[in-house]
Amino acid sequence: MKTPAKSVAQRHGSRGLQRSDALALLPEEPLWRRVPSRDEEGRCLADFRMIIPGLRDRSGSQQRNTLRIVNAVLQHYGAWVVFADFNFRTNLLWVSIKPRPGLTLEIPAAIKTLVPEALLLAAYWRR
Repeated sequence: MKTPAKSVAQRHGSRGLQRSDALALLPEEPLWRRVPSRDEEGRCLADFRMIIPGLRDRSGSQQRNTLRIVNAVLQHYGAWVVFADFNFRTNLLWVSIKPRPGLTLEIPAAIKTLVPEALLLAAYWRR
């Protein structure tokens, strides 16, 4: 049995979410270069994206509270979550997970339950 993934923490440089055990990344590096496409066994990962409209315009405490909620959901699914990034400029949450049928809808539904304004943009499997 695998141990759960480490906590998803707020990254200081670009104010996004990323695994705390990941290598330090430059904030100017494009997201498409940072998002992993395969897990450690070489299997393709699944992704979903959500937007949280207006989050960047809220107070710092409201932003932190929302990110704590999202973080708690991602930690709950820690054994499946491989990568998470929140971009404040676009209010976009990108999450890559190990494939499991229905999980690309289950995790966003859990986030939406706790953050009602969050909207699922896309869920898809990589080939």
